[in-house]
Amino acid sequence: MTTDPLVVFTPSGKRGRFPAGTPVLTAARQLGVDLDSVCGGRGICSKCQITPGYGEFSKHGITVADDALSEWNKVEERYDQKRGLKPGRRLGCQAQILRDVVIDVPPESQVHKQVVRKAASARVIEMDPATRLYLVDVEEPDMHEPTGDLERLARALKKEWGIEAIRADVTLLSKLQPVLRKGKFQVTVALHKSHQDDVARVLDIWPGLHEHGLYGLAIDLGSTTIAAHLTDLVTGEVKASSGIMNPQIRFGEDLMSRVSYSMMNPGGDKEMTKAVRDAINTLAGEIAKEAEIEPHLIFETVFVCNPVMHHLLLGIDPVELGQAPFALATSDSMTLEARDLDLTVINPRARTYILPCIAGHVGADCAAVALSEEPGKSEDLALIVDVGTNAEILLGDKTRVLACSSPTGPAFEGAQISSGQRAAPGAIEAIRIDPQTKEPRFRVIGCDKWSDEEGFDEETAVTGITGICGSGIIEAVAELRMAGLMDESGLIGSAELTGTPRCIPEGRTHSYLVHDASAEGGPRITVTQGDIRAIQLAKSALYAGARLLMDQRGVDKVDRVVLAGAFGAHISPKHAMVLGMIPDVPLDKVTSAGNAAGTGARIALCNIGARAEIERVVRQITKVETAIEPKFQDHFVAANAIPHKTDPFPELKKIATLPQVSFNLGGGDAGGEGRRRRRRG
Repeated sequence: MTTDPLVVFTPSGKRGRFPAGTPVLTAARQLGVDLDSVCGGRGICSKCQITPGYGEFSKHGITVADDALSEWNKVEERYDQKRGLKPGRRLGCQAQILRDVVIDVPPESQVHKQVVRKAASARVIEMDPATRLYLVDVEEPDMHEPTGDLERLARALKKEWGIEAIRADVTLLSKLQPVLRKGKFQVTVALHKSHQDDVARVLDIWPGLHEHGLYGLAIDLGSTTIAAHLTDLVTGEVKASSGIMNPQIRFGEDLMSRVSYSMMNPGGDKEMTKAVRDAINTLAGEIAKEAEIEPHLIFETVFVCNPVMHHLLLGIDPVELGQAPFALATSDSMTLEARDLDLTVINPRARTYILPCIAGHVGADCAAVALSEEPGKSEDLALIVDVGTNAEILLGDKTRVLACSSPTGPAFEGAQISSGQRAAPGAIEAIRIDPQTKEPRFRVIGCDKWSDEEGFDEETAVTGITGICGSGIIEAVAELRMAGLMDESGLIGSAELTGTPRCIPEGRTHSYLVHDASAEGGPRITVTQGDIRAIQLAKSALYAGARLLMDQRGVDKVDRVVLAGAFGAHISPKHAMVLGMIPDVPLDKVTSAGNAAGTGARIALCNIGARAEIERVVRQITKVETAIEPKFQDHFVAANAIPHKTDPFPELKKIATLPQVSFNLGGGDAGGEGRRRRRRG
């Protein structure tokens, strides 16, 4: 057995062993990791910057020692002196692998930048924000009436706008007098008054009429991505939407891995808190630049996130969420000063609102989905599924709403997949397999054409075909089933049994070859038996969670299914049903809600009445804890089959024919036995 050091790259999840002394950049290239470099490894361009992780990573089975990489060399020292490296960063072309190590490739070091598919959905929102602008004329000071400028500002606001009381911190007081006099005692003030507060806070003040806008950020803080919507607090218009990878991925791809990292590494929670707060500051600066506004005009942020992200954002160790009874430090909504969260890029007096959590594993993101989709007002029984690394599921109608979360893992995001990658230009995002010829055709991000259409090669020449993302692997597995290349258990047949040389042997199992550019130095993209297993586990967890809620309601069917999140917009309902990701339902009853959690955050940002409403609603939602429900495991095992072992799925039969084939793993006369067992319907 080799004793060479093991290197694991995040966020791709790709790993391999390399001789001690191998440069990180060399290892990345050999594994097909998306790490940029244009200077030939001379330490000049700095595009190959990486961040090593240290400590115990139970998810990867690695303990990373402080000397896992070589010491800084003169090239790195020279670059740091001239241009500067962020704390913790190394140059991948200079740092050498000496021991087992986890390496994070930040977004700016990736050739194919992540496409965060969480754009704002069109939504009419009644504007009643907590933060507003008020133009007032303040009485000038009078020696015969010894009142302060703040008191006269308060009097003017009460007289002209009915504002009963205000408060201001010392940083505002220091600019109050010069601004009043510059504006000749006519000023515009930004006031924040929450639905729980009788006193309005003065956040900023300008001489005369302020015409440069007032903005807020609605932030969906996910396990994998952080998406933000810069919103005009006067009109409700989304000025820009943007997102970045959550840098906590280097500590663990799923939530329990991050909890484990905190348990195993003293101070690990503080590392993760700092990483995510730094990322939010970076995102705020980037989105303001994109919208061409000054960051200090952002006066409010609203966060939605799962419980682990919630605690790490607040600087709370999430260790209690890793063990029963999964106790939250607090489940109530919170209104804070943004600087309490080290948000330094936006206005220094900005305010932050965090939606309430529903339960220990059902967070503020699920509450935001409930605010957006309103299952409690539905006439029919609706199943709402927000698919991600941790899926949130709601089931309800006007009589009762239930909620749970299900640990689907990162496979739906393209992680833990042999040729997997995040959604970026060059990634296969859709695939079709001809049931007769068994040949694939596919579409990649950044090109509207299919691979068998004229002009495809020219349009993808720049990005190349680099791997397969979450939506692509889901469709690939469903297409393998529909084309008769994979049986109900998820087993791929041999070339002899399937009739196509694209089914290639790989140990005792087989893989399906989607694309091979190895002759030109490109990647060889396959769907392996391990990939299928990862998708089976993820979809089984999702289905089992939904089924558990249906059991609680005493129903075998739902009236409609709503797919929320990035997958809701990028996976066809047909492929989701073929996989058995969702319960059987007529295809026209499966709809997409887009980024429902982000929409809920925007609603809460723009309407304080909505904040009071969701705080009331979450208290009425019945929480179901999948981790302690005995039937969850039964549903999970049955759902491993594709589409399902026991559910007949009659609606699916109307839209797709699933060939009745079965394969075995071989050995002796396995091929003959497989041929005897093969049945076509």
